Amino acid sequence: MTLNKDISCIIVDDDLVDRLMTLSFLKDYPQIKVLGSYSSPLEALDAAKKVAPEVLFLDIDMPDLNGLQLRGQLMQIPACVFITSFPEYALDGYELEAFDFLVKPFTSGRFEKMMNRLNEYFLIRSRSELLSHTLGADTIFIKEGTRQIKLQLHEIIYLEAMKDYTSINTVSKRYMVLESLSHLVKEKGFVNFIQIHRSYAVQKHYIKQYNSLKVLLSNNYTLPVGRSFKETLQNLYQ
Repeated sequence: MTLNKDISCIIVDDDLVDRLMTLSFLKDYPQIKVLGSYSSPLEALDAAKKVAPEVLFLDIDMPDLNGLQLRGQLMQIPACVFITSFPEYALDGYELEAFDFLVKPFTSGRFEKMMNRLNEYFLIRSRSELLSHTLGADTIFIKEGTRQIKLQLHEIIYLEAMKDYTSINTVSKRYMVLESLSHLVKEKGFVNFIQIHRSYAVQKHYIKQYNSLKVLLSNNYTLPVGRSFKETLQNLYQ
């Protein structure tokens, strides 16, 4: 599997054999740039603040500062993969926004599956159309790669939450912006949108029919209505 972009990382594990094993697996992915391999989490913390890697490969059970504590001080780094012999730490790891959790010993197939997901994640980040500025009453600019794209607000049918991203669905194309749905609907350009579900907001004039369970849009898409949003939808047409 070839990665679509260079991705920088550091490896932190107090066990030399395990560090070398992770390095060995990573050699199959030449676009992964290993900025450092550390036995000391304190040294790794200092290095990570200086070189700002995109991925952390962290053991958990380490002296002085365990992997969970280290991740807690490096939350600005986009992805963290915990590599540990203790599966009971998984819940704590995911509460720290772990990207993945590999339990030693793991296979090359399991590592490849994680790397495929990591590649997709950074591909989305690099191509995301980042919301930039609202211009006028009916136009916004979003960023797609290095290009600024102008969208007509009246062509946007609905918004869909996808974790930290929001999918902007127009009459002809789908875009991704690195902004949560809850924040996006508060932008002044989206005043004509109504949130019908924690994962969906629709432009009012595209609503064709609705009931307590679903909304039918004018393009014949059907979206669910969340329990806590039913009253808001009903009040809209009273």
